[in-house]
Amino acid sequence: MASWISGLTKVRESLGTSYGQDWASIPFARMPNVCLQPNPREVSEEEVIAATDRGIFIEGDGSFSIDQRYNFQFGGQVFWEIKNGKRLRRLRDVAYQARTPNFWNSMAMLGGKSTYQLGAALNDGKGQPQQLNAVSHGCPIALFRNVNVINTA
Repeated sequence: MASWISGLTKVRESLGTSYGQDWASIPFARMPNVCLQPNPREVSEEEVIAATDRGIFIEGDGSFSIDQRYNFQFGGQVFWEIKNGKRLRRLRDVAYQARTPNFWNSMAMLGGKSTYQLGAALNDGKGQPQQLNAVSHGCPIALFRNVNVINTA
């Protein structure tokens, strides 16, 4: 059965999980809510940091750039230098970038339930003109190895 969207476009198939922010917006496939399950073993933030010889601990969310969900770059709110399993000093102007398959294949460790946090945003960064759509992502602390880190200054 055919239906009409905004009286202009004839649709002959289900739009599935497509969504438009209002009656005048054309629906399109949106970003899914994605969450990482915590480690079934209770692994603390301190244990994950202790397992890191040299790295950067990123807290919070920051700027982002995503190319068709394949290449990406993310920042954060607070950055800590990690050396020999210890959190040392705060850093600034940090971002990390990767290709999605490489990034997920570099995950080396996940924290337990006590480290899980759920975050949300009102904008999934899609649409021309851009449409608003609330999304949420949750995860425990995670350790990724050999990820490209850059200075954004």
